[in-house]
Amino acid sequence: MIIGLTGLYCSGKDTAAEYFVTKGFTHISLSDLLREEMKKRKIEITRDNLIQFANDLRRLLGPGVLADMAIRQIEPGKNFVVSSIRSPAEVEALKKTGTFLLIEIQSSAQMRFKRLLKRKRENDPTTLKQMLAKEEQEKSSNPLEQQIHKVIKMAKVKILNDSTVMDLHKKLDSVIDKWQHEFSHRPSWDQYFIGVSREVASRATCDRGRSGCIIVKDKRILTTGYVGSPIGVAHCDEVGHQMHSVINTDGTTSKHCIRTTHAEQNAIVQAARYGIAINGATVYCKMEPCYVCAKMIVNAGIKRVVCEKQYHGAKLTRDLFKKAEIQLDVLSEELEKYANQSGESKQS
Repeated sequence: MIIGLTGLYCSGKDTAAEYFVTKGFTHISLSDLLREEMKKRKIEITRDNLIQFANDLRRLLGPGVLADMAIRQIEPGKNFVVSSIRSPAEVEALKKTGTFLLIEIQSSAQMRFKRLLKRKRENDPTTLKQMLAKEEQEKSSNPLEQQIHKVIKMAKVKILNDSTVMDLHKKLDSVIDKWQHEFSHRPSWDQYFIGVSREVASRATCDRGRSGCIIVKDKRILTTGYVGSPIGVAHCDEVGHQMHSVINTDGTTSKHCIRTTHAEQNAIVQAARYGIAINGATVYCKMEPCYVCAKMIVNAGIKRVVCEKQYHGAKLTRDLFKKAEIQLDVLSEELEKYANQSGESKQS
């Protein structure tokens, strides 16, 4: 479960985030991520510098760069609250992680200004007029800059925080209870697409690893693929495996079935055959891809790979994805095992 918090100056976002932490959530502040980067670069931390530095990062690395930084810290199966969201692209990036709820914390300008005077942070405005003027700087028409007004419109839940902290906590409890009830029996997008890939795998024709793969973009399935021989050629299930011995870099010898094409390869080939653009898409598959599949994934422009299990021969793949800046998420620590694996040091 991932909750996003947005709102204007001193609306109570940090107070809400602190309460979510008491409920078992891990807090990730996009502003704190910025501060950490600025400290590394020895940039003075002021409100104006935070805004400028964030905009510079967006121009250099894309409008969703801060959310991407946060997503790297998000662990599957845990609850997170992400605060200081100021760009629609950050919202869209966080939506792709699974079940995501964006909350706007609201408060009157007068109340927010009182809180601002108490906190004394990084050259904060000293008058209400200055505060309102500063907020206007966060309402840019440029998608590579802060667009807090557009983010606020995207919030599914709006909470008024003009009373006591206890009142805010009660409102947050109500949201948590309602949301958990609504989504408790509903799989996340990653779980949903992994389930689809399992169904695709039921068509696979090699019992050494009945794998399936789907390629997804914007929550839409673009292509599917499963382990099988080339079109018109006999399958392993019909004529047996076509084994091939390989001498590995560590000197060991292993045997691989080379009759079939891997699920990831078939999904990518289907996209090429039917003219389907997969640049920027996500791959869902049974296990971490082999090195050959990994190279195809990189060159196809795919940006994220979600696997159900680990693959013991995936070190080269992990290294490649890291260099190519492809996000790799493995949902389970379980290691994929093959039929007739005993006695072989490595498999593909």
